[in-house]
Amino acid sequence: MSGTLDVVVIGGGQAGLAAGYHLRRLGVEFAVLDAQEAPGGAWRHAWDSLRLFSPAAYSSLPGWMMPPQPTQTYPEAAHVVAYLREYERRYELPVHRPVRVEGVHRDGAALRVEADAGTWRARAVVCATGTWSRPFLPSVPGREDFAGVQLHTVDYRGPRDFAGRKVIVVGGGNSGAQIAADLAGAADLIWVTPREPRFLPDDVDGRVLFDVATARRRALDEGRTDTGGVASLGDIVAVPPVRAAREAGLLKAQPMFDRLTATGVAWADGSTADADAVIWCTGFRPALSPLAPLGLRGPRGRIPMRGTRVLAEPRLHLLGYGDWTGPASATLIGVGRPARRAAREIAELLVS
Repeated sequence: MSGTLDVVVIGGGQAGLAAGYHLRRLGVEFAVLDAQEAPGGAWRHAWDSLRLFSPAAYSSLPGWMMPPQPTQTYPEAAHVVAYLREYERRYELPVHRPVRVEGVHRDGAALRVEADAGTWRARAVVCATGTWSRPFLPSVPGREDFAGVQLHTVDYRGPRDFAGRKVIVVGGGNSGAQIAADLAGAADLIWVTPREPRFLPDDVDGRVLFDVATARRRALDEGRTDTGGVASLGDIVAVPPVRAAREAGLLKAQPMFDRLTATGVAWADGSTADADAVIWCTGFRPALSPLAPLGLRGPRGRIPMRGTRVLAEPRLHLLGYGDWTGPASATLIGVGRPARRAAREIAELLVS
């Protein structure tokens, strides 16, 4: 495959689909190149019990509200996959898969997108590759010495793989809390967090978080005092499984250990714990390796931006990487606004 288009969107998850929706509405010729084998983005690879932080009505992409999932206030990952699959079909988005983009290059008046399935030339590119393919593992002494199993969030599927085993879950965010809650009744669990877990109030979910993130961005844009955004409220949304485990006394976090040993972990005070497995729920980094040929990274590895547009390459937009590229843009409900802005700026570029 190959061709010349107005726009190439790299990534067919929620951010790429939101961009496609708005580009289609503006009459822009585009293609979405997705490395996945099937629709659904990173949601296809989530652990079995993962729940959204918000009800379906508040977890929707632009144009079509996510249908509710029967018996579930907070939809499961499989429900999200089904929604994204139908979203593609509903709007007839031109998604090509599996296509793995290897590099984006300047090519005169165009950007050349080289992939394992061909080469595309485009007047603009939207990079919406997400973060799931780039898990972050902290540098902890002894990690190479540990004789047990080490996994990241991306590798976890469910408690059946750890029944009766000694498991340490590392991470004080939503993934760490949900996976710890998932394992609490099946494994001999130790939950380790860098600081005391900060649970959001039980009535706070993704609806509130989106409003808070948007208000913070508006305040910053207008030169007002930084409200602190979501981080000022807490780190963990108390979805029902997490709330139940916490109320049952099963989510009691211990401070971060100092190092790993061959048989487990050790703290600075000399205490130790044996472990068969360590699950690192330590986050992700933006998967931006296809952009390396453009040489865009600035201080501390960050690409300077204005909204979703890359300052050093105005033909390139980044979408869906969190507040860096739009308030709550890494969420289903939050990605619509920055996607609309990116599509409009691209449409203006194409007629200039």
